[in-house]
Amino acid sequence: MDMIFWNLVLITAAAATILWFSSAIYAYMKIKLITSPKLPLGSLGIFPFIGESLHFISSAYSDRPESFTIKRRRMYGKVFKTHLFGNPTIVSTDAEVSKIILQSDARIFVPSYPKSLMELMGKSSILLINGSLQRRIHGLIGNFFKSSNLKSQITSEMEKYLLNSMGNWREDSPVYIQDEAKHIAFQVLVKALISLDPGNEMELLKNHFQEFIKGLMSLPFNFPGTQLYRSLHAKKKMVKIIDGIIQAKRDNNCSKKKISDEINNYDKNEGLSSNIGRDVADTLINDKSEEVTDELIAENMIDLMIPGEDSVPLLITLAIKYLSDSPASLNQLTEENLKLKKLKEKLGEPFSWNDYLSMPFTQNVITETLRMGNIITGVMRKAMKDVEIKGYLIPKGWCVFAYFRSVHLDDKLYDFPYQFNPWRWQGKEVSNCNFTPFGGGQRLCPGLDLARLEASIFLHYFVTQFRWEAEDDSIINFPTVRMKKRMPVWVKRRI
Repeated sequence: MDMIFWNLVLITAAAATILWFSSAIYAYMKIKLITSPKLPLGSLGIFPFIGESLHFISSAYSDRPESFTIKRRRMYGKVFKTHLFGNPTIVSTDAEVSKIILQSDARIFVPSYPKSLMELMGKSSILLINGSLQRRIHGLIGNFFKSSNLKSQITSEMEKYLLNSMGNWREDSPVYIQDEAKHIAFQVLVKALISLDPGNEMELLKNHFQEFIKGLMSLPFNFPGTQLYRSLHAKKKMVKIIDGIIQAKRDNNCSKKKISDEINNYDKNEGLSSNIGRDVADTLINDKSEEVTDELIAENMIDLMIPGEDSVPLLITLAIKYLSDSPASLNQLTEENLKLKKLKEKLGEPFSWNDYLSMPFTQNVITETLRMGNIITGVMRKAMKDVEIKGYLIPKGWCVFAYFRSVHLDDKLYDFPYQFNPWRWQGKEVSNCNFTPFGGGQRLCPGLDLARLEASIFLHYFVTQFRWEAEDDSIINFPTVRMKKRMPVWVKRRI
C-alpha cells in the first residue's frame, strides 16, 4: 500500500509539474505574441519566469550595475521591455517617462515589490496602501517631518548622540563610519517616531529590527529556518513593543480627544500647528479617521525605521567615501564649516537646524553624493490598465521599473557622470526630473529634508573635529547599497 501511495504521489506531482510548466510556457508565449507597434522594443529572454533576471542580477553585483540598462538602451532605446523576477517589465531610463510614472495615482499604477517584502511590510504599510488613505498618512507624516519643532529636536538629538559617539573614538584603531552612522541615525529616528530614548528597550527594538530588515530581499519561503520566517517573527516582537508604547500614550491621557486638547494647549505656548504631535505616533493617534488603526500605526512605525538603518547612514557613509577620494572637495567643505563654526563661537550662538542647511557647498556635496550613490536605484509599479506614455505602451498587468541610476549617471545629462563633482550643482535647481534620489509624486520620501539635515550635522562635526585617512573600501550595490568593509577610517583629532 505504501508503494502504491508514493507512486500515486509521484505521478500526481509529475502531472502537476507538467501542467504548471505548460501553463507557464503558454502565458510566456502569450506575452511574446503582444505585437503592438507601441510596445517598446526589447527581449523577454529565453526561459519563462527567469527572463533576463540573471543578467540583471549579475550586472547589479558588479561595480557598474547600470551596465544592464546601458546595453539595452543602446539596442532598443531609453524605454525597453524585458522580463524580471517573474514579471514582464517595461524599464524606463527616460527622465520624463519616469516622472509621469511617479506622479500617477493608483488608478494607473500601484506599487509592485518582491513577495517577501510585501509580506514583511504588511497590508497597512504606507509603501503598499493606495488612494485617499495613502495620501492621508503621507500628508500627516510629511507635515510632521517638515515642522521646525521636529527639525530643532533632530538637531539637538543628532548633536548629542554624535558627540557622545565621537568622544569614544580612538586614534589607535579604525572607526567604522557605516556602523557609527547607523547607530546614531537609528536612535535619532526612533526618538522622532515613538519618543523612545536609548536604553535596554531601544537595544531590544534595534536587535529585532536588524533581524527584520534581513528579510526584505529574501526568498519568499515562510517556514521555520528561512530568513523570511525569522524576519516575520522579529516583526511580531517589534509590533508588541510599539503596541505597548501606543497603549501607554492612550492610557496617559492620550486618547484622540485628549491628545488634541493637550497639543492645542502646547501649541499656544510654542506656536505650533494644532495638527502636529510631539512624535509621529502622536500625530497618527491624534487623527480622527477610523482607518488610522493602532495596527496601521505600529506597522508604519517599523517601516519608517528603515531610513535610520539604511538610507541616512549610507548617505553619510558615501559622502565621507567620496570626500576621502576628492581632496579639493574635502578642503572646500572643511573651510566652509570651520568658517561658520568660528562665526557662531564669536557670536556665542548655538547652531540651529537652518545653519546646517544654509551652507551651500555642504549641500552640493550631499546632492552629488545622492546622484552618484543612488541609494534608491529606482521604483517598481504595476500597470492597472493599458497606459501610453510618450508613445510607449505599458500593457495592463505589466510591471514598470523607473530606473533612477541610469538617469543620474547619463553622460547626456551630466558631464563626466562618474566623477564626484559637487561644483556641478552651483546655481543649479535640484528639483527636476533628472534628479530623483528620493522618488517623486505622491510617494515622495517625506523625510528628505531630515536626511539632508542629519548628513549635514554629521559632516560638520566630522570635518571640524577630525582629520582622517580612509582605508581602501568598495561599494556593494546589490541587493542594497553598502560598503564592503563598513568604511574604516583612521582619525586624528584637530588641535
